[in-house]
Amino acid sequence: MLRTILRRAIATGPRSDGPWRLTATASYSSSKDTKSTMKKAKKNIKSKKGEASAAADDESYDGPDADLFDDKARARRLQADESDPSLDVGPNGRPLFTSTPTLAQLTTMDTCSYFKFKTEELNKVLPEGLPLGMVREFEEAMQSAVLVRRSFLDLRDNFRRVVDPPLGSASSKGEKVKKQIVLDGPVSSGKSTALAMLVHWAREEGWLVFYVPRGKDWTHGGFFYKNPQTGLWDTPVQAENILKDFLKFNESRLKQLLCQISDPIPLGEGAGVGWMKDGIDSMAMPEGSTLYDLVDTGIKHTHAAVGVVVRLRKELSLVKDIPVLIAIDQYNNWFTFSEYEEAVTVRSTRPIHAKELATVKAFRSMIHDDMMVGAFSHSTAVGKLRQELPDVPSDARMNLPRYTLDEAAAVCHYYLRQRLIRREAFSEENCKRIYYLSNGNGAEMRWLATFMREQ
Repeated sequence: MLRTILRRAIATGPRSDGPWRLTATASYSSSKDTKSTMKKAKKNIKSKKGEASAAADDESYDGPDADLFDDKARARRLQADESDPSLDVGPNGRPLFTSTPTLAQLTTMDTCSYFKFKTEELNKVLPEGLPLGMVREFEEAMQSAVLVRRSFLDLRDNFRRVVDPPLGSASSKGEKVKKQIVLDGPVSSGKSTALAMLVHWAREEGWLVFYVPRGKDWTHGGFFYKNPQTGLWDTPVQAENILKDFLKFNESRLKQLLCQISDPIPLGEGAGVGWMKDGIDSMAMPEGSTLYDLVDTGIKHTHAAVGVVVRLRKELSLVKDIPVLIAIDQYNNWFTFSEYEEAVTVRSTRPIHAKELATVKAFRSMIHDDMMVGAFSHSTAVGKLRQELPDVPSDARMNLPRYTLDEAAAVCHYYLRQRLIRREAFSEENCKRIYYLSNGNGAEMRWLATFMREQ
């Protein structure tokens, strides 16, 4: 019962259908429930102390607990704390933040420490948007930093060995390299964050990455038409958005890669405009076209959008000049029913499965030789899927655990540093209580940390 209440509390807040990005300013905001709880606590403190200004405006309070109640006051104090390196101390006196400059250089020595991102750089490298859990963590902590975990290092090193296999060392250690991985694990175990960090690392390494931070968007919203030529359902609005997102970071690289397939692109119904006139059902790409020209064609011509997405998947398999990685978040949404329904009779409809959508069918399968990673997202309420999934290798799952006790200790020290926890209330015993109460759930730990009190 308590766990259900906690999950509902941390899940509340404004919803947005667009990509989640960080703002360059320091005006972060806390969750709605945490804020209201803190305001009530603040009023109780004022009444107990009998202050004459108890009825004053919230922003005027500047007492010892001001940073717990007022975001602006907390932001000012955090800015002042930046000049005091003595605060950046983790468990057992270890540095709280790693000095390693890039994700590629992180080692096991950096685990249980935090890696800082620059907001502008993060938005530039991941213009498609960030996972919602990652954004909430940054906003609550008022710092763009992530915990370095062993699970991310293992994921990164796996794909590093795929591209650059070590001579003889892999076989001696018994390590199996996987080209296709499905990130699974409990709620709030960091699957989406690990995937976003992997994409960031791969793009820093110069890879061509097809990143989908919101796989659910492929199966919800927009127009949908059944294509009589393929028997699949076309979603031209989603297809256009897919191509626009792919172009945001990869435009310069796509201009250097030539198309390998010369077949005409099949045309379908456009978004709200029907079929092409005069019975035209295909479009030929000019000789010497690049992948940028292909993607741009799908963006400019709504009838070709779905066909271009399907063709793009085939073209990515043929790119040999640079490593190509396909990264899909909310991957589990592609194994259940979409939002769309097909009319069966005048009074009945049937739900359309995600595999019947042309765009999903083109990218869902992992039965190939390309590098691909998909992350399950339990926040989309898909439900429990069976262990063996169609079109997915049986050994593809990689389970990401929740925080260990050592990781939870680092997290509590980080929240202390970011003034989510009062210093006089902080203790190792309280950290353990939060850890065991939340069972290592990252979102619940962040929510509970604000209620840490002196014994």
